[in-house]
Amino acid sequence: MEGRKILFPQIRGMLHGGDYNPEQWLDRVDILEEDVRLMKRAHINCVTLGVFSWAAYERTEGAYDVSWLKACMDRLYENGIYTILATPSGAKPAWLASAYPESLRVDAYGVRARHGGRHNHCCSSPAYREKVEGVVTRLAEEVGGHPGLLMWHISNEFGGECFCPLCVARFQSYLERKFEGDIEKLNHAWWTAFWSHSYSSFAQVEPPFSNGEYSIQGLNLEWRRFTTENTRDYLRFEIGLVNRLTPGKPVTTNFMELYEGLDYRVLADDLDVISWDCYPRFHNDEETFAETMAGVAFDHAVMRSMKKETPFLMMESAPGLVNWQEFNKLKRPGVHALASLQAVACGSDSVQYFQWRKSRGCMEQYHGAVVGHLGLPDARVFREVAALGASLEKLSAISGSLVRSQAALLFDWDTMWALADMQGLGRQTKQYAKTCEAAFRAFTSLGVDMDVIPQEGSFDGYQVIVAPMLYVLKPGVADRLKRFVERGGQLLATYVTGYVNEHLLCFLGGFPGGGLQELFGVISEEIDTLYPKDENTALFSDGTAAAVKDYAELLRVQGAEVLGVYGGDFYQGTAAVTVNAYGAGKAYYVGARISPEKMTDIYRRMLEDAGVPARTLPEGVERHVRSAEGKAYEFFLNMSEEEKEISGAFGKDLLTGREALGSLRLLPYGAAVLEQEIS
Repeated sequence: MEGRKILFPQIRGMLHGGDYNPEQWLDRVDILEEDVRLMKRAHINCVTLGVFSWAAYERTEGAYDVSWLKACMDRLYENGIYTILATPSGAKPAWLASAYPESLRVDAYGVRARHGGRHNHCCSSPAYREKVEGVVTRLAEEVGGHPGLLMWHISNEFGGECFCPLCVARFQSYLERKFEGDIEKLNHAWWTAFWSHSYSSFAQVEPPFSNGEYSIQGLNLEWRRFTTENTRDYLRFEIGLVNRLTPGKPVTTNFMELYEGLDYRVLADDLDVISWDCYPRFHNDEETFAETMAGVAFDHAVMRSMKKETPFLMMESAPGLVNWQEFNKLKRPGVHALASLQAVACGSDSVQYFQWRKSRGCMEQYHGAVVGHLGLPDARVFREVAALGASLEKLSAISGSLVRSQAALLFDWDTMWALADMQGLGRQTKQYAKTCEAAFRAFTSLGVDMDVIPQEGSFDGYQVIVAPMLYVLKPGVADRLKRFVERGGQLLATYVTGYVNEHLLCFLGGFPGGGLQELFGVISEEIDTLYPKDENTALFSDGTAAAVKDYAELLRVQGAEVLGVYGGDFYQGTAAVTVNAYGAGKAYYVGARISPEKMTDIYRRMLEDAGVPARTLPEGVERHVRSAEGKAYEFFLNMSEEEKEISGAFGKDLLTGREALGSLRLLPYGAAVLEQEIS
């Protein structure tokens, strides 16, 4: 039996809390005291302190005062509330920017920023690191041994890039190491003979300034990789500080969905726990609520899959509304509990908020909070948060359990970056991330949990792998995919797979390259980009048809079985979808962007062949499973405003205490968590 990974034994259950900013209320002792009373009433057991508190710790250079922090942690701990303590480097104080201008970032036009905003420091600045070390050292000295300290939260929502001389020099050193000091290796990898862009030394290579060289895709990709590595170097600096000052305390930092500025999987290696900030556009007018929530499940899976043997944390969510989206819609009654339980179902051991109490002024004064400007516990949002807190206490047995998936989706930050920069196909229709998410949603509709992993990750334990638009094919991946299928795995790839290597040089001899043609039994000779009004179909051997839009590859079949052919255009009757038997498994190739319904049919066939059970779920219902130590916890979540009847549901509902004996009725926005014994 597989065990649990309990993150915080002190809590004995799920974390419930969020960002707390007492430094904004130091002149209101009555409010600080009321906060603790209200936290207990809302079943809050943990808060995050100090995310943006540097100016409160160090009003002027070297003049530290963290007494208010210690007093706050004492007050919280005495009332059973623990602290996640942030390092305050996410927003520097004005005195630092004035005294150390090198700490300010330089933009892509070469202009140094002025002080303002947040996330506004240069990761390469020695002066900035020195000042961070000073304030973090003082924090550790004062509260590092506090019994209420659960973990360190490193900075906040890392992001952005810097083009200052320090970062340019670091970039050039990075390239020199990567290409082993040989500028000709770089020239070949980036194909710089085109447009006479060859370099004769690494000192000539500049980042892709907006008014400079941005036409070499290899350069653009390496700059993104470097920005991630430079951020990682800074992250390691802060982690090294807290590990030295408070050994044994776990560390995290908060990620932001599929943030395009950084490859989070690189940063994840240095963290003990993965955390992320979840802000869906609830109740938007372009998709159903169920579709929105299926997208959120994908985001949760991306985070969960970075450390599959450890629960993740939903570090921030909005208890009410947000203030920065195009339309800041209120959550409808019941949605807060449902969305929070979805996070738990997908592997989170926390529900945390930004923020506890609304600010009176500045940028986020209208961002949702547990305690609003009204300040009363009978407000709707507070009541819903308190009710959820009580429900989370009923789910304490789930903490430390894990989602154990037999299906995986390959998602690649390099491919996302490279396709966005690729000069070809359709400007607006490539949509790599949405294409990957669509595949994930199909598996969710079948009741199958799916991990989201990098192409370099381990394929062990998976029976089904889907690799949409895997444009960048990295060394060794083709051989690993062959071994996966050979041992009985079911693999599906699509159009735009294996076009370029890790340096974005096209493979010769047809696509997919890198050795994948043997696996799939096809060669893609050309790809047609369709206008939105273009119409084509894929006609399948079972008599069904599927709409084709956006992209259609012209395939040369070399041993694969043809499942579907094009119904129109000059390539009518040629292969659109194929399957190739390879060893004990099968490799599917979908050469066109076809309807989601038909893709779901193909995925169901793959699951059946792999022996992975799919479920027939009512429309709008999600199913997720966590397990540990002989127990399974099966979540059913109704993402609709209609009652739903679930068949094949067994076990004790931990939320209500009632037993499901084969069927289950879910109210609109309702949820059930069924505990079952497993062998």
